[in-house]
Amino acid sequence: MDPTPGMATARIEAQTEGESRVLRATGRLDTEAAARLWPTAMKAAEGAPIVALDLAGLEAIDSAGAVMLLTAAPDAELRGAPDHAVALLERTRKALGTIPPPGPPAPWHPITAIGRATVNRGRDTVAGIAFIGEAVVTTLRVLTRPRLLRLADVLRHLDEVGTRAFPLTLLLGFLIGVILAYQSSIPLRRFGAEVFVPNLVGISLLRELGPLLAGVVLAGRTGSAFAAELGTMTVNEEVDALKIMGVDATAMLVLPRLVAATIAMPVLALLMNVAGLAGMTLIMGTLGYPWASVQSQLQQWLSLQDLAGGLFKAACFGLVIAGIGCRAGLSAGRGPRAVGDAATAAVVGGIVAIVVMDGVFAVLFFRLGI
Repeated sequence: MDPTPGMATARIEAQTEGESRVLRATGRLDTEAAARLWPTAMKAAEGAPIVALDLAGLEAIDSAGAVMLLTAAPDAELRGAPDHAVALLERTRKALGTIPPPGPPAPWHPITAIGRATVNRGRDTVAGIAFIGEAVVTTLRVLTRPRLLRLADVLRHLDEVGTRAFPLTLLLGFLIGVILAYQSSIPLRRFGAEVFVPNLVGISLLRELGPLLAGVVLAGRTGSAFAAELGTMTVNEEVDALKIMGVDATAMLVLPRLVAATIAMPVLALLMNVAGLAGMTLIMGTLGYPWASVQSQLQQWLSLQDLAGGLFKAACFGLVIAGIGCRAGLSAGRGPRAVGDAATAAVVGGIVAIVVMDGVFAVLFFRLGI
């Protein structure tokens, strides 16, 4: 209500009538008065319950004042309230009963925050293990019932993961070969050992950089796409609809992507290696070393075991990246940022996972003498 000159300052006090307590409000109970009197009203509400609200001296009230009164005495009887106040209090009572107002933000406590983060991380870990178990069980089911795996979906994802990524992979591999050749020739030139640049670049590409960079390309290009696509289906409740209809969502949505990424990653890593060696050969030619010299060094120092080890790592990287992307999409929330968060989680999780796996493989291969 609009302010009117001559209206009294709002006051609120608790009075005792026998064994009952009455909360009396007078004056203009607007937003400013409610903010000033809120601690007093909450303190008055402590102890014995308030059975009545005496509003005979109330001159004006708005929604903030009504919320304060109903918070202090939600079940109290109204006494002497003007008609407009009664109507406002009833409307406010109904609104508070349907949608409760948000409470004050909880104070930040470091120990509580650490505990909450630990519990959330534990739940995510358990959910990830459950996803892996479900994928393994579905794979075993498909081995006994191959018709559950839709070949058309596998071929479609192979085209998305592999064929459409060829240009980017070739370009990136060629540039990496050029960079490695130039940068490694600078220190080796001091010792007259530029002829060993093909050895350095070839071993680095086949054993480490080829699979690793192909995995980065797959995580940024395909892992995010898997997460965004499945995240959109989750937000639109399409995945829930499949489960309600009795369709195995893992076999239909996840398994074809896992198979496609596992098959396509070694091919991408091989293309990365070939393009990198081509870029290195071009630079070696500009430095005065013919193709025959480069070929001799590569044949002398590279082996099929180096290539096989790199392709095996690439297949493992593809399986993990696709799994992380699918898991991020299927666990997306329901808000407007759910799909973006899922895609971000897929890219970050995929890159971190392949770097950690590459370190594990490096230690394992060293111990095994591979």
